Amino acid sequence: IRRELHNAQKILITTHVRPDGDAIGSLLGLGLSLRAAGKNVEMVLKNEVPSAFRFLDGYDLIMQNPGSQHDLMIVLDSGDMNRIGSSLNGKAVDLNIDHHITNTHFARLNLVDDQAVSTTAILAEHMPGWGLSIGTNVAQALLSGLVSDTIGFRTPNVTPHTLRLASSLMEKGANLSYVYNQGLVQRSYEATLFWGLGLSRLQREANIIWTALSLNDRIVAGYSGNDDADLINFLSTVENVDIALIFVEQKHGEVKVSWRTVPGLDVSQIAVKFNGGGHPAAAGATVSGTLKDVQEKVLRMTRDYLSSMTDYVEMQTDYAK
Repeated sequence: IRRELHNAQKILITTHVRPDGDAIGSLLGLGLSLRAAGKNVEMVLKNEVPSAFRFLDGYDLIMQNPGSQHDLMIVLDSGDMNRIGSSLNGKAVDLNIDHHITNTHFARLNLVDDQAVSTTAILAEHMPGWGLSIGTNVAQALLSGLVSDTIGFRTPNVTPHTLRLASSLMEKGANLSYVYNQGLVQRSYEATLFWGLGLSRLQREANIIWTALSLNDRIVAGYSGNDDADLINFLSTVENVDIALIFVEQKHGEVKVSWRTVPGLDVSQIAVKFNGGGHPAAAGATVSGTLKDVQEKVLRMTRDYLSSMTDYVEMQTDYAK
């Protein structure tokens, strides 16, 4: 990878659709560092940068339509080619850097570490070895992805190494409290109204909770994004719940589904059955169909998965110990 990055002069970098903090942090972290090394870099994103991450330097450099000629094509934080939309226009990928357990290793070179807490963590660890500097703006972007993907260091895969990595980025100038507040705490008035609409129809069945957000809900709330405004992570904090889901209606007859679960379960197994993917504790998929039909299919599959986990109680006991 060091050799490929050194030899390339014109580099295209992209990430997945409906980007989260790790996607944006990875894109800016690697892209700005390569620019500082004198490379001609195009950072490409099918969707707009979410408002929560527009505090990061360089977000205005991200474009939607790439040029035609590149020496190196890089995809970050995406488990498969379907997740990047049409950003590459069907071109072959040279380098795939990711941390999702469901990654399909779709590139010529694949750096996939499913034990890493985020793709930004992989970059922060390897970039110095690739001869790339981590200045303050790069450190801020990488820390933003690290904080957001661990939900503020709350996910079960956080280790002492994770905290040391965060500390090293702070030593390079990243502001932890600012990153935490911007990425996880603050939200717009419109996003808050959007949350309210979703929470007003929250449902529960045994140890599963779920809600749905329609296209009309976006209009009513005035919310410009096509995601759930991070409501799913709030739902995952409800006590005595094993699996939380949210269904977000998209254009063109599709529904974005997100799962969150407690340690010991693996919802990525469910997501894969709907051509999605992710992590054991957090996964997603985009499913064709109406909001009602998709809910019924996904909830049925989720119930079946949970009922099949006959050793679940034992796993929870081991985790508590």
